[in-house]
Amino acid sequence: MNWKTFCICGLTGWCMEILFTSLGALLQGDVRLMGRTSVWMFPIYGTASLIGCIYPKIEYWPVALRGILYACGIMLGEFISGSFLKLFAACPWDYSDSLLNIAGVVRLDYFFFWVAAGLVFERLLCAQRKPQSAA
Repeated sequence: MNWKTFCICGLTGWCMEILFTSLGALLQGDVRLMGRTSVWMFPIYGTASLIGCIYPKIEYWPVALRGILYACGIMLGEFISGSFLKLFAACPWDYSDSLLNIAGVVRLDYFFFWVAAGLVFERLLCAQRKPQSAA
């Protein structure tokens, strides 16, 4: 993990979150597509750069299994970071009203979204690792 990949993952996570929350607004009838995020989310998404360290050890696993591992790691990170931010009333999300929540900071029904997000980060980080061919 390095600062470049950390920043790439942080920015990518911000963009994915804005698109996801915009879609949620549309599904609630808001055609303005108002997406949102928090500055706190940048370092949280930045930690997805750890996938680049994990991938070489699991690259031969089936894609679905890698995605499940990433989703579990992301949800663990979400639990830890959300619980920490709640100590300071700074957690930008609250899932307490959701049926499948853990401590209001994790939604189990988002599991497959996190599988997809982990695989997006994997592809992004693998593209960063590939040597550029001479043109």
